[in-house]
Amino acid sequence: MNITCVIWLEPIVEKLWSKHHVEAVEVDEVFRNGPHFRHVENGHRSGENVYAALGQSNAGRYLTVYFVHKNTGQALILSGRAMTDAERRRYERR
Repeated sequence: MNITCVIWLEPIVEKLWSKHHVEAVEVDEVFRNGPHFRHVENGHRSGENVYAALGQSNAGRYLTVYFVHKNTGQALILSGRAMTDAERRRYERR
């Protein structure tokens, strides 16, 4: 999957930190560090589905980032959090 750029909404940036203690820069790092993508659900618009990116920040933190993959190749961030144990096992097997 080719992500051309990341789209940020201010309420999402605030939620990432206040609820999950994830910084926006960590999410950007996950996308730059070759994440594993997994389809989560079909989107409300044709061709714009929800995906999870499983990857690591530069500091080595394992994160799961949920986003809408836009037709333009952009990723609209929905949420991000630390990986669960099951997600981390799946990520490490790839």
